[in-house]
Amino acid sequence: MRDMSEKLYISSSPHFRSKNSTAKIMADVLIALVPVVIASAVIFGLRSLLIVAFCDISCVILEYVSRKIMKRNNTINDLSALVTGTLLALSLPVTINLLFALFGCVVAIVVVKQFFGGIGNNFVNPAIAGRVAMVVSFPTQMTDWSYVNEIIDSISSATNSVDAITTATPLAGGEWSYLDLFIGNIRGSIGETCVICILIGFAYLLVRRVIKPFVPLCYIGTVAVLAFALGEDPLFHIMSGGVLFAAVFMATDYSTSPLTNKGKIIFGVGCGIITLIIRVFASLPEGVSYAILLMNIITPHIDRLTVPKSFGVSKRMAAK
Repeated sequence: MRDMSEKLYISSSPHFRSKNSTAKIMADVLIALVPVVIASAVIFGLRSLLIVAFCDISCVILEYVSRKIMKRNNTINDLSALVTGTLLALSLPVTINLLFALFGCVVAIVVVKQFFGGIGNNFVNPAIAGRVAMVVSFPTQMTDWSYVNEIIDSISSATNSVDAITTATPLAGGEWSYLDLFIGNIRGSIGETCVICILIGFAYLLVRRVIKPFVPLCYIGTVAVLAFALGEDPLFHIMSGGVLFAAVFMATDYSTSPLTNKGKIIFGVGCGIITLIIRVFASLPEGVSYAILLMNIITPHIDRLTVPKSFGVSKRMAAK
């Protein structure tokens, strides 16, 4: 006879098992980011690799130490700290002071992730939160778009002794062409400029079924439609700034995006609307980080509105 003290939990579908572990999913994300990291080194020079390595090591150490202090099980083997470090690094300018980058890592790993219980319990994307904290704390350094490509620098040094070139990003009025936007020959954060490499990573994640296309496509589609409606260049807004990078690698975060397909559509549309409103009407040239952060906060409400009703519930319970 079954022990009547056992509790039965009823929840809505879907119910499924998966062979994927957190470590396997995070490994796939890291693999998808490899083309972006390589592009950053080609476009911005080897210092971009230093930033990525520094943020990765810092995030792993911070997670290990913070969990030791909090007397929790070690979770660095799930590779989530490496993903957070890489995403944060790729959202930074190549000239960023490494101490400032360390500050962003502390906010992302210790404050946003571990203070709320670790992976799966954070209510906002750690890398996004770390970047926003850095933008608020170090606005000048986070908008220093010096071009430090070592190949270009060596040619410039041989001709007119120029060590670096500093111009505005396309969103801030810098010169650009569609080809420049596509191959990444523009100023910006080290991981957001090369469209083709971001699309390669997107395709890999789709093939591996790590992410679903709802959030990225709805995010990008909303940006395009709203830009057209406001008389802006849709293609420019899609390929400039961090829209593509964030739509593929940050807005799709399992912990901070809705569970249902309907919820993912709402989430993506919301991110697109907020991004364009900030870009067009606010004093900030970029709104991606703030858009995702705000939508992360209301994700629990989206889930409550879109989750399917459970079978076997009385009409009175269903009405509540």
